[in-house]
Amino acid sequence: MVAVANGAVSVSLAAVVDALRGRGDPTAIAIVRDLRLPRVILGALVGAGLGASGAALQGSLRNPLAEPYLLGVSGGAAVGAVIAFAVGVTNDAIITLAAFAGGIGAVFVALAVSRVGGSGTRGDMRTLLIAGVIVGAFANAAIMVALARAEPNTVRGALWWMMGSAADATWKRVAWLAASILLAGGALVYWAREIDVLSLGEDTAASLGVDSERSGRRVFLLAALLAAATVSAAGLIGFIGLVVPHIARRLGLRAHRPLIVAAGIVGAILVVAADLAARTVAAPTELPLGAITALLGVPFFLVQLRRTA
Repeated sequence: MVAVANGAVSVSLAAVVDALRGRGDPTAIAIVRDLRLPRVILGALVGAGLGASGAALQGSLRNPLAEPYLLGVSGGAAVGAVIAFAVGVTNDAIITLAAFAGGIGAVFVALAVSRVGGSGTRGDMRTLLIAGVIVGAFANAAIMVALARAEPNTVRGALWWMMGSAADATWKRVAWLAASILLAGGALVYWAREIDVLSLGEDTAASLGVDSERSGRRVFLLAALLAAATVSAAGLIGFIGLVVPHIARRLGLRAHRPLIVAAGIVGAILVVAADLAARTVAAPTELPLGAITALLGVPFFLVQLRRTA
């Protein structure tokens, strides 16, 4: 309600309630129903998807620093989405599929690189992070190449989209993202017990009758779908998947079924708050949402990196 009420034009909470009921000033109704409400819901869905994806990746990889952005999944998804965007695709479903293909490719490349320098089937933790950074850098280069011959307006729009923004939220986009999160997030919750076993280590998982390779691959694919859906809807928004699972664990949650659900809720709150800050801190200028989340996430990442050193 606070996020819907505040922005370049402030609307009182009473006016927001009236607008949601279809009453009051027509301008306030248009602002609330057509502009801010879809934006707030889209931001909440983005946060929920990134939070659930980060919790699943951290558990399955036994890596407290794992998250879609740092592992290069979001970067790969951005490559697929930007290529589709650059060639003129406007259908949200096709853009999501293109982003999903890019995200899947990125996660498997990062895992393959980590196995070269690490030990075990899923590689060393530090090597995996380095591989994710390399994949992310390659993704940025690929995006620049894809946009090299694009029209100036397309380049400007894509660059703003790469920095993360919920400004272009529409009810259609909200519906596509909600469907993707219900599908992939629900599947992660369903298979959360396998993530619990994977978090104990590959040898323990094998002794309990869990195929760690197959289960891990399933988690990676579902996490990639969540990340790809958020990227196609709002661009690159980093570090939410890193920070949120740690906050959820601070609530005393350890089993991954409630942890994934809690991470989704906390992620939704955090992204809505970050988007509100992006709209109001330097109003009427709007800051990139991805920059706000990075300002929060980078110090947190450095603290966690020091703890795992």
